[in-house]
Amino acid sequence: MTSIGIIGAGQIGSAIATALARHAIPATLANSREPDSLAETVAALGPSITAGTREEAAAKDTVFVAVNWSKLEAALAGLPDFGGRIVVDANNPIEAPLFKPFDLGGRSSSEVFAGWALGARVVKAFNHLQPQLVAGDPASDGGRRVLFYSGDDAEAKAQVSTLIERLGFFGIDLGPLALGSRLVQFPGGPLPALNLVKFN
Repeated sequence: MTSIGIIGAGQIGSAIATALARHAIPATLANSREPDSLAETVAALGPSITAGTREEAAAKDTVFVAVNWSKLEAALAGLPDFGGRIVVDANNPIEAPLFKPFDLGGRSSSEVFAGWALGARVVKAFNHLQPQLVAGDPASDGGRRVLFYSGDDAEAKAQVSTLIERLGFFGIDLGPLALGSRLVQFPGGPLPALNLVKFN
């Protein structure tokens, strides 16, 4: 099975870890501090989630990144080239307490992110839902909660889509990264925070 790492143990990173843990899917969770700082977090999540260093999480087959935008470049700096592995961009170019959008020079946040995640096949996903919806039961509203994703590599998107389905969500492909990431980017896109459900 594909190994999974998560860089960032804030609200979104922890929500992704919670969703994985519900299905006993192993993952390594890392933050900007030492793994020991995550002892309580991983204990609460269950045995499939372990704490690791940023480098250990980044070495996995699929790597989720969910870090405050102002710290994102530093979180990826110095890591080895991803060598074609999948990196899921779960970030938005805004953060508390001011919630002032960052100036990206007309580029989408995922295009900026891809420039920092060297050698990665970037897929945008898991950023548009509120953390409690990512962590919660995708079937709680009687259908399957929708998760959007986008990217430029068809095989990478297929792998992320398979994981989305395994977690119980209904994945919708928004196309290439430059287009799809703008649709889900907060602020600016029309899709963030929409709690959509696919009924069978």
